Amino acid sequence: MMQVIDELRRHLGPDKVRTASSEVSLYARDASTFQGEAGVVCFPTERDDVVAMVSACHRHGVPFVARGSGTGLTGGAVPVDGAMVIVMTKMNSVLSVDPGERLAWVQPGVLNLDLSRAVAEYGLHFAPDPSSQQSCTLGGNVANNSGGPHCLAEGVTSAHVHAIEVVLPDGECVVLGGEDPEPDGYDLRGVFIGSEGMLGIATAVCVRLTPDPPTVRTLLADFGDVRQGADAVSAIIAAGVVPAALEMMDALCVRAVEAFLGIGLPLDAGALLLVEVDGAPAGVAAQAARVEEVLRTHGARSIRVAADDAERALLWKARKSAFGAVARIQPNYYLHDTVVPRRSLTGVLSQVYEIAQRHDLQVMNVFHAGDGNLHPILVFDKRAPGVMDRVHAAGTEIVTASVEAGGVLSGEHGIGVEKRDLMPLMFGPDDLAAQALLRDVFDPDGLANPTKVLPTGSRCGDLGHQPEGTWI
Repeated sequence: MMQVIDELRRHLGPDKVRTASSEVSLYARDASTFQGEAGVVCFPTERDDVVAMVSACHRHGVPFVARGSGTGLTGGAVPVDGAMVIVMTKMNSVLSVDPGERLAWVQPGVLNLDLSRAVAEYGLHFAPDPSSQQSCTLGGNVANNSGGPHCLAEGVTSAHVHAIEVVLPDGECVVLGGEDPEPDGYDLRGVFIGSEGMLGIATAVCVRLTPDPPTVRTLLADFGDVRQGADAVSAIIAAGVVPAALEMMDALCVRAVEAFLGIGLPLDAGALLLVEVDGAPAGVAAQAARVEEVLRTHGARSIRVAADDAERALLWKARKSAFGAVARIQPNYYLHDTVVPRRSLTGVLSQVYEIAQRHDLQVMNVFHAGDGNLHPILVFDKRAPGVMDRVHAAGTEIVTASVEAGGVLSGEHGIGVEKRDLMPLMFGPDDLAAQALLRDVFDPDGLANPTKVLPTGSRCGDLGHQPEGTWI
């Protein structure tokens, strides 16, 4: 490692290559519960810096991991075995905007919300809007194929990226995809999106921008219990309405958010359903009326319609403040991410509450109800003896219940370390071997974000015995 550090310092300067213990330890973890070990932390400011860093790692056999803002929740940006951490946050420029074609080239360190702010003057925005959009980066969105509340109608990150400039694990720079939405050849752009840093490092991204809707109507419905709210979700879709967003908060979440913001949320609500429709004025009026009818039919006790943009922003602030509001209940939380069929929402939510109760934990649910993307939040005090074992055991049971209900391991947070050893719940030996072979095509030496996503033994279908997962 010292040979690599000395080489990079000579070529790039000491400011871009840091080894101080305070900095190395700071970048040894992300927003998950996992702790790793970094050997050196590097701060590129341009593509050639990334090429130099990755090429040096390739020559000397040093593992590396790309990192944005560190908002990931599955340990995807946690370095292992003293890996080099390549922090992309200084590459944060919007390189170009073409309002006519609705395209923008951006560097990976651009914050999600900053991109929408940068193109707002053209009446455009970037549709994927994770709850962490004020701090998460476009590079991280690409790595995890991130979603957000407004992806129900618009689609997740993969639907909004045309091309990616990538530094491959051997240091070669290529462009995957193109400004043409359907370029010739294999869809390597699609392969790279969601690959969690295992196939290389994005240094520029061509994104598709979405026109701002002319009219928006936002409704907040109050239900006596979660079951009524979950049933209303399926009924809205069945009625032929696909809202721009369809979000749910349960009772514990409502109380925490109201204590945090004080905006008049009903404290006796069993669940709140936030529904947003957008488009042409006449269509929005008809859809909103249909949604109100369905909500009342399924037991909504009250329906609050945002009177203006300020109230709409307040309602969305309530939804997106949920994770921060957890501190009103307990000092720590563990957020999961699975997807289940909408028809299974009620049943799986019941299992989530039962699992948490059995492990003597509190759980609050705030999630993308429209597409069945659950986000159970286990809240706890990690200082309590044995609590982390209970938290991890409950988390595994929640993921297993979701998959058994016909769901999948993750909707938008990725696999990382957290769900790596749960991959066989969803994929057979041949599936995992195929994924490992694809990774080998890009990274035969296994240096790009090693030990993530694919469990030990994935290659050649050798999955007869799975080692126990290790919580770093």
